[in-house]
Amino acid sequence: MKHLPTTLLLSTLAITLSAQAHNLVPAPKQTQSVLIKNATVHTVIQGVLTNTDVLIENGKISALGPQLSTNTTASTQVVDASGKHLYPGLIALDTSLGLVEIEMVRPTVDNAEVGDVNPQISAASAYNPDSELLPTIRYNGITHAQIVPSGDGLAGQSVVVDLDAWTIEDALQPNEGQFHVYWPQIKRMPEDEKEKAKAIEKNQQAIDKLITAFEDGYRYFLSQNAQDTDNWPNLRWQAMLPLYQGKATLFAHADSVSQIEQVIALTKKYQFKLVIVGGYDAWRLASSLREVNASVIYPHTLSLPKRKDEPVDLPFKIPSLLANAGIPYALGFSSDWNSRNLPYAAGYSAAYGVTPEQALKSVTLDAAKLLGIADLGAIAVGYQGSVVLSDGDILDPMSSKIDAIWIEGRQIDLNNRHQQLYQKYLKR
Repeated sequence: MKHLPTTLLLSTLAITLSAQAHNLVPAPKQTQSVLIKNATVHTVIQGVLTNTDVLIENGKISALGPQLSTNTTASTQVVDASGKHLYPGLIALDTSLGLVEIEMVRPTVDNAEVGDVNPQISAASAYNPDSELLPTIRYNGITHAQIVPSGDGLAGQSVVVDLDAWTIEDALQPNEGQFHVYWPQIKRMPEDEKEKAKAIEKNQQAIDKLITAFEDGYRYFLSQNAQDTDNWPNLRWQAMLPLYQGKATLFAHADSVSQIEQVIALTKKYQFKLVIVGGYDAWRLASSLREVNASVIYPHTLSLPKRKDEPVDLPFKIPSLLANAGIPYALGFSSDWNSRNLPYAAGYSAAYGVTPEQALKSVTLDAAKLLGIADLGAIAVGYQGSVVLSDGDILDPMSSKIDAIWIEGRQIDLNNRHQQLYQKYLKR
């Protein structure tokens, strides 16, 4: 194999590294009160309030109402939002942001670990807060994201971050543990009978391996409860203890009826707190999901049907089917770059059966509740001052125009790679 010239290697490395970091400076911690006046406020909790003021102090919403006083401090930043809409920051679920930079450049992809039983792995260890993707994502009103490891089997633990920070420690949002399992499935059934039998057998082996892993973790949990002094720590099963203690949630990636039924059976056995990620067929199993108090992250709103004989608009309608079935759900967008389309996926769900208020709630408050974060996803006193000011409907790509974003009261720089390229080629 021929060796590349040193200069070419260095150039390639420089290009790769430059593609992994943006040059925007994260906003400093809020020191100046922010008073947003005369906005149409989409509170999510109290409906839509017109000509309403919102005061943000020390990273939290401290007051909400008409004609709030501007004399809170001499240095209060007053923003005239007349004719504009104020929304809670949107929350992107099931993303690989900060783990994947350029999908076709392997050194910039760090979203999965080797092996299929890795409960000890956390997405926090690989998250890049300088990712070039983040400024573009938040330009669509997304202030927070769930960063999820990919893989087969037990892939690891996700974290929740805000999208403007120097380090992962600064970005992390406190929440309970989130363990992700990708339930095995046969992606495409072979037509040949022998190959079909092999595929079924291989899939069953993968399921058996997962069931064994969960049982091993449970036995380790029991030994810890018994304070077995002879038991040596095992990193895998030690990491899973919060799951068996009821202090963490199992996020099971499953779409089909059979997958979801198997996950429900597992949940019943160990009394896990359960969230189904995918949930294409979840509405068909409403009573079973309600029985185990499961929620759903539905990421397929802009997808095509999974079966040839289904209506072409079924994926668009599933959020309304989940709502009608009484299943708590939030919308996700399983991607890196494309997670910026989350608000438009929510808008699509509003066009196909849910109310605009429910559509907004599915990417704000419902998402925060599903993640176990109590002070995010709404505009109300005591909630985080993470809000988005828009000229139009944030769920409508034709009218949405983001004017300003605050994350915990810090005003965020809206510059991004897309804007930079637009300005560059506008002058060509």
